[in-house]
Amino acid sequence: MSGQPRFVSPFYRPQCLAAAAPAGKAKLTHPGKAILAGGLAGGIEICITFPTEYVKTQLQLDEKANPPKYKGIVDCVKQTVNSHGVKGLYRGLSSLVYGSIPKAAVRFGMFEFLSNKMRDEAGKLDSKRGFLCGLGAGVAEAVFVVCPMETVKVKFIHDQTSANPKYRGFFHGVREIIRTQGLKGTYQGLTATVLKQGSNQAIRFYVMTVLRNWYKGDDPNKAINPMVTGAFGAFAGAASVFGNTPLDVIKTRMQGLEAHKYKSTLDCAVKIMKHEGPKAFYKGTVPRLGRVCLDVAIVFIIYEEVVKVLNMVWKTD
Repeated sequence: MSGQPRFVSPFYRPQCLAAAAPAGKAKLTHPGKAILAGGLAGGIEICITFPTEYVKTQLQLDEKANPPKYKGIVDCVKQTVNSHGVKGLYRGLSSLVYGSIPKAAVRFGMFEFLSNKMRDEAGKLDSKRGFLCGLGAGVAEAVFVVCPMETVKVKFIHDQTSANPKYRGFFHGVREIIRTQGLKGTYQGLTATVLKQGSNQAIRFYVMTVLRNWYKGDDPNKAINPMVTGAFGAFAGAASVFGNTPLDVIKTRMQGLEAHKYKSTLDCAVKIMKHEGPKAFYKGTVPRLGRVCLDVAIVFIIYEEVVKVLNMVWKTD
């Protein structure tokens, strides 16, 4: 009997082998792909969401110490359109377009670089390490891109409220700022910006890491539908808004045309509290919430989809 061939059903699978089969190692994203995908995602996103950023900034600059210029979001939009037309809602867009591409590129490139170093043997990134990688990505983008970009943007938007605007365009504005204030003029509010961006990305990537790990379960390479990615991104964006809007208000004040009134980031915070109360730290929360949720959702969707395309045409394994 032992010498006769043994019939084995094609549907038979040894239980021990099935149980021992590994789930597979998570595929890592090359930092180069992250830079390209992030830059493209950042450029597209800012063109879609800029009007909400404009309104948020105007409301944050509208100090209670002076007669308030705007009664709210709708009034801000109405006054801007009446005075400057619809294009007025896009004042300062050029500075963000020029900055958003490298900002997102640095953010995702740094995150993937750090996360590739911190993943476990299975290629999985836990939430704590996701938080640290996000923090590192936020600090990097703040120093190299966000601070000078945001300073120019805020000055452009604030300049529009003046009786005689002095900046004729992006490059003219940059030249004037550097000519009158030196290179440090584009780095106003650096401490507040680092705190804001660091906490921003730490919160967002932490939430995204938690949600992705929950969704994928034991399969690290499980595909995520773009709409699900967008929903996760919107939730992560909302968490970051409620977590660090006070820092965003301080940063905006430190970068405005009246920044000379503040000796430091701490002095700015103290004066806002003293003259305007705690509610002032949440000025512009509603328009920022709308913009950031849309922003983060769009960026993560575009980023993930571009990475998928790059994986097909650019082999880095």
